[in-house]
Amino acid sequence: MKRNDLILIIIILVVLGAATLGLRFYQLSTTKDQAMAVVTIDGQLYGKYPLSEDMELKITQDNGEYNILHIEDGYASVTEASCRDKICVNHSHIHYSGDTIVCLPNKVVVSIENGEEDDIDGATN
Repeated sequence: MKRNDLILIIIILVVLGAATLGLRFYQLSTTKDQAMAVVTIDGQLYGKYPLSEDMELKITQDNGEYNILHIEDGYASVTEASCRDKICVNHSHIHYSGDTIVCLPNKVVVSIENGEEDDIDGATN
């Protein structure tokens, strides 16, 4: 191995190391504002859950009523509920900022904060 080959290898390793550190710093700075599913019951905060982590959570109330929140692949949905009408269960999954799923009988609201912005607004025909 010649001297110039060694210098080239060192330069490549330094550039790769700097790029790795730069990407890691960028990831840390952007995860502070990651998309979250915010769950409230009767207007009171129940919890905040990142859309980046797949999970299934049973939201149980003191009176025995419940909703099951399912988060997978950056989307949140209610997959099961103890209410009669099941409108929240039939609602499509959500991931845009401001999207909500509401279960009126159980007074549960799931909304998205810091999510992706929707390209379609309310004025679109």
